[in-house]
Amino acid sequence: MSRAWLLRLVIAFSFAQGAVSMARPAVSYRALALGADERAVGVIAGVYALLPLFAAVPLGRRTDHGRCAPLLPVGVVLIAGGCAMSGLAGTLVAMAAWSGVMGLGHLCFVIGAQSIVARQSAPEDQDRNFGHFTIGASLGQLVGPIAAGALIDGQDMAGTSALALLVSAGVCALAVTSLWRIESLRTRTDSRTKEASRVPVHRILRTRGVPGGIFISLAVLSATDILTAYLPVVGEHRGIAPAVVGVLLSLRAGATVACRLVMTPLINWLGRTALITTTCLLAAVLCAGIALPVPVWALGAMLVVLGFCLGVGQPLSMTTVVQAAPAEARSTALALRLTGNRLGQVAAPASAGLIAGVAGTAAPFVMLGGLLFVAAGLGVRGGAERGSDGGADGGSDGGAGQGRARVPRLRRREKDHQRH
Repeated sequence: MSRAWLLRLVIAFSFAQGAVSMARPAVSYRALALGADERAVGVIAGVYALLPLFAAVPLGRRTDHGRCAPLLPVGVVLIAGGCAMSGLAGTLVAMAAWSGVMGLGHLCFVIGAQSIVARQSAPEDQDRNFGHFTIGASLGQLVGPIAAGALIDGQDMAGTSALALLVSAGVCALAVTSLWRIESLRTRTDSRTKEASRVPVHRILRTRGVPGGIFISLAVLSATDILTAYLPVVGEHRGIAPAVVGVLLSLRAGATVACRLVMTPLINWLGRTALITTTCLLAAVLCAGIALPVPVWALGAMLVVLGFCLGVGQPLSMTTVVQAAPAEARSTALALRLTGNRLGQVAAPASAGLIAGVAGTAAPFVMLGGLLFVAAGLGVRGGAERGSDGGADGGSDGGAGQGRARVPRLRRREKDHQRH
C-alpha cells in the first residue's frame, strides 16, 4: 500500500505544528510586554490545554465510530484563528482565551491525524509510521521558534510579538494544501461498519500498558511544553536574546527529528523498554541541569541531547496505547492519552509558574526532572509486565512482545462476546 497519504499528513502536520510552535513563545513574549509576570505566563500556557482537557474523549468517541479526516481542517481553522486573535488581543484575559482556542484546534488536528495513522498502519508498521508522523511535529518545532525569534525584537516586544502571531496564523492556513486523499476509502467503510457499542473509559484505563503509556507521554510532552514556554523567561533573566532562544529551541527540535529518523534501528538495537527507560532517565538529568547557570554553548549542547531523548517517548507511547487498547476503542484510547497530555499541559505550566514565582525561573526544570524520572520507572515496570505475559521485550523484537501480550486479551474478548 502506498504511503503517500502519510507524507501528505506529515507535511500538513509540519505547517500546523510550526504555527503552534511559533505562536507559543510569541504568546509568552507578548504577555510579558503586556505586563505579565512568571505566574501569569504559566496560567496562559495552562489555558492552552484547558479546553482540550474536556473535549478529547468526546472527540475520540466520535472518531472511533466515524471518519477522522474532517477533524483536520477544523483544527487548522481553530489554530489559525487562535493565533491571529492572540496577536490582536490587548489584554491578558483575552490572550488566555484565544490561547485556549488554539489548543482546541491543535487537539482536533492531532486526534484526527493519529487515528488515521492507527487505522491505516499494519501492526508491524506502527512504530515506524508513528515515528514518521511525529517528524511533522518536530519539523514544526524546529522552524517555528526560529521564525518567532527572527520576528520578535526586544526593543518593540509588543508589536513584533503580535506580528509573529499573525504570521503563524498564515503558516497554519498552508496546512490545508496537503489535506486531500489522506483517509482511504477502505478506512471510511470500516469506520461505518464498526461495532456501535462503546468500550467504557474505565476499562480502557485498566488495560495493561495504557496507563504507563499515558504517563510517559504526559511527562515527555510536559517537558517539551515547559521548555517552549519558559526558556524565553529564563533567557530574559540570563540576558539571552530572543533570537538566540529561538535557535536553542530549534536545536532541541532538530535533535528530535534526528531521533525519529532512526527510531526503528534504535528499537531493534535496544528494545522498546530499554529505549524508553534510558532516554527518560537521561532527559531527567538534563532537564534538572538546565537550572544551572551554564554558558549558552553548554545550554545548547544539553538541549541537543535532551531533544534526542524526548523524541522517543511520543511515538512509542502512541504505539503502546494503540496496541494495548481494544480494537474498537483505539481512537478513544489515543484521546485519553491526549487528555493526559493536556492535563500535564494544564498542571505543569501552572505548577511551574508557582515554583518559578517562589524559587526562581530555573526551578520548574528540576520539577520536570522528577517527572521524567517517574516515567523511566514506569517504562521499566511496563517492560517487566510484558515479560510476565510471555512477551519479553528483547533487543530485536521491535515491539513484537506487545503482540504476544495481546493474545490473552483477545481470548477474554471472545469469551465476553460468547456470554452476550
